[in-house]
Amino acid sequence: MGHKVGLLDADVYGPNVPLMLGTNAQPRAVSNERIEPILASGLESHLGRLPESWRQADHLARTHAAPDHPPVSGLGRVGRVDYLVIDLPPGTGDVALSLVQTVPLTGAVVVSTPSDVSLQDGRKAIEMFRQMKVDLIGMVENMSYFVCPHCQHEIDIFSCGGAEKTAQQFGVRVPGSYSARSELRKGGDTGKPAVLDGENAPHAKALYEFARRVVARVDEIRAHSGDSVIQIQ
Repeated sequence: MGHKVGLLDADVYGPNVPLMLGTNAQPRAVSNERIEPILASGLESHLGRLPESWRQADHLARTHAAPDHPPVSGLGRVGRVDYLVIDLPPGTGDVALSLVQTVPLTGAVVVSTPSDVSLQDGRKAIEMFRQMKVDLIGMVENMSYFVCPHCQHEIDIFSCGGAEKTAQQFGVRVPGSYSARSELRKGGDTGKPAVLDGENAPHAKALYEFARRVVARVDEIRAHSGDSVIQIQ
């Protein structure tokens, strides 16, 4: 869409962004507080694994110096981008709390399947972000249904509409929902993101529409705060 975008994989103990972007590149620490971005699939900054020097320091910090303070708080220091998307591990653990406390966030997008088990984590995330005074950009329902390739019938594998009901309960917007499509799964497994197929591809349209709605909401928030970071939970 013409923006310079960074993707930060904040799940430093179980990163999967490198696989989804088709890269095995190793990040390089240019200082004790800065990592050199990796270019992959048009994203000019992302982190899938810590540089060796940071991993050693991380181990020392967790085992000796500060076991209750995750070292990922320093990962927010990346290069200049229009949007920095932070992919968090599920739940409301130390990684999420550390980032909320140390990085100037514009807002959060909570992603959940429509099942009650998944929505339970989503509700906790919404409550955490509100307690930490982080704006909610919206709640997205992933794998909301599956279309049978033979009869084209919609099947609610994980229930349906749960995220929208939860969003209404908390007064949160719903910028998008996605069906369970094999193209999205294949794109993640092969390191070829579905959006690269273009906006006219049936499996990518919803993703582009979601991006436009997020940008519009971020513009509203920026008008008041001036921040430029999106956090994905």
